[in-house]
Amino acid sequence: MLDDLPALRAFAQIVAAGSMSAAARELELPLSVVSKRLAQLEKVVGLRLLQRTTRRQALTADGAMFHARVLRILEEVEQAESLLAHSRHQVDGLLRLSAPAELGRQHIVPIVADFQRQHPGLQVQLELTDTVVNLLETGQDMAIRFGSVEDPNLVVRRLAPNFRVLCAAPSYLQQQGIPVHPAELTRHCCIVIGDARRTEWRFGGREAASVRVAATFLTNDGQAAHALALQGAGLVVKSIWDVGDDLLAGRLQRLLPGHGMPAAPLQAILPHGRNLPLRVRLFLDFLQVRLTAAWRWDAVGDKNNAEVSLEVDQPR
Repeated sequence: MLDDLPALRAFAQIVAAGSMSAAARELELPLSVVSKRLAQLEKVVGLRLLQRTTRRQALTADGAMFHARVLRILEEVEQAESLLAHSRHQVDGLLRLSAPAELGRQHIVPIVADFQRQHPGLQVQLELTDTVVNLLETGQDMAIRFGSVEDPNLVVRRLAPNFRVLCAAPSYLQQQGIPVHPAELTRHCCIVIGDARRTEWRFGGREAASVRVAATFLTNDGQAAHALALQGAGLVVKSIWDVGDDLLAGRLQRLLPGHGMPAAPLQAILPHGRNLPLRVRLFLDFLQVRLTAAWRWDAVGDKNNAEVSLEVDQPR
């Protein structure tokens, strides 16, 4: 009979962590215990769930189908536990989040720290990455992202406005001049986020334009791009959440303000919207209030532009 919840949790953690040794560390159990639980589970179901070698592991076809069911079972158990916590008016358990790296360091980390201080029984696992994560695969409670989401299986909640700006340091502009039209950008040093040396920067406003620029600096890290711009290395396109304070302080200067860029609102993405654990519901409300209170960049942006949502996860 399949009623061994610790074995199911061990199996789910092995898949999520990528190895039994990593799962053992996450579960704070001896490796022998984790291995035994997996062996017992495979014996009960009568199937091999994982193909294992000395270097890697992979789900078998049967294991992949079983894993999807196990995640649903564990989610139901977690919801049942959350209901009990709710009845006790306690916020505890593990809150699993992901957020863009630079936004996370600047804005999400202080919010998470304050929320946990209000609820000492809560544990928080925060992943900072500019890669779009698959919540259904990672088992995370929430992803904080810039941009719209097309997946109908996901639930979206708007957190705060956002718009992107083209900007550069005054030192760079003194040497290279200030562009007055998007077409001039091809003659400037450009800092590009991603893995493609050539990319399109698109502009709206009174005169729509699309300019294909070549990267003088190419980086996969938004914070590195931000730092390069502050060093006077070139022009960069960033979220106002990342560079807004630098614009207000004069460390960076916004360029082509009459040519607004397609915005990507700041949103919380949830794998589902029903029966959310109390910790997720309360943190979502707390996050929205704090981010709304943190908004302070009307002086450097167009209010209408901040409400436009045309693209998904554009460079920040």
